[in-house]
Amino acid sequence: MKAAACFAAIMRACFHVPLSCAATPFPLMECMDNDCYHAVVTDPPYASGGLTTAERKASPARKYLSSSRYLSFDNDTRDQSTHFLWSVMWMQEAIRITRHGGWLMVFSDWRQLPLTSDALQVAGWTWRAVVTWDKTEACRPHQGMFRNQSEFILIATRGSIGKEQDRPRVFPAGVFRHYLKPSDKMHLTGKPVPLMRHLMTVLPPGSRVLDPFMGSGTTLVAARDLGHVAHGIDLSRIMFALPRTSWAFLFPDRGQPAESSPGFRETRADRWRECLTWDK
Repeated sequence: MKAAACFAAIMRACFHVPLSCAATPFPLMECMDNDCYHAVVTDPPYASGGLTTAERKASPARKYLSSSRYLSFDNDTRDQSTHFLWSVMWMQEAIRITRHGGWLMVFSDWRQLPLTSDALQVAGWTWRAVVTWDKTEACRPHQGMFRNQSEFILIATRGSIGKEQDRPRVFPAGVFRHYLKPSDKMHLTGKPVPLMRHLMTVLPPGSRVLDPFMGSGTTLVAARDLGHVAHGIDLSRIMFALPRTSWAFLFPDRGQPAESSPGFRETRADRWRECLTWDK
């Protein structure tokens, strides 16, 4: 299966955050060793945003926003059955590459919350909690109806999370209220860096984190801020399409990426191993 040409593995020489672009995350995830991540933290396509087939098959830019400010993305038009099977497939691969006691944190909207919870349990994860992102009353209103101002993060682990005395001494809130200003958003479904940092407070120091649907990379930024190692995969060249101001926002202490950079090259699934150096 071909992996898309991309701004692939902007590796240690560029950002110390390996990235790759592929048609799906599966070929790259299949090349990874067992038990090599402490957490998979990600916001996959929801295949949501409509009550009819025609509405669900519309462009995400049309379904989720009334503005065309952000680039759209693919793989968001599956029906319930295929979306469930697809979710189980990537979650099974995710649990294989996650260490025992490691974490899965996956975003969902209210429509796909039951499906996502079923999928992660079928894949073998132990469902632990649901964290709510309260986007505040600034979200788009619907007259005569409650505001859909929340998204949900399903929290699961690979088996036991271990003894309490061995876990980080933190007690993060289960509801995180944060307004994401449009000026701070670089992807159609971008998530705020403070929220991603909040989620990762339960991870042990120096964790290795994978985001197989990285979008604009806020998971990677938050992981870096907390001292973790972060790797990202996405099917789109969205990151390469970001303007210089967006790169400056994401990586204020790094230079602007360029195709001539030492770490800029096409990465296929069979070359993924040589793009990463595991610090085992």
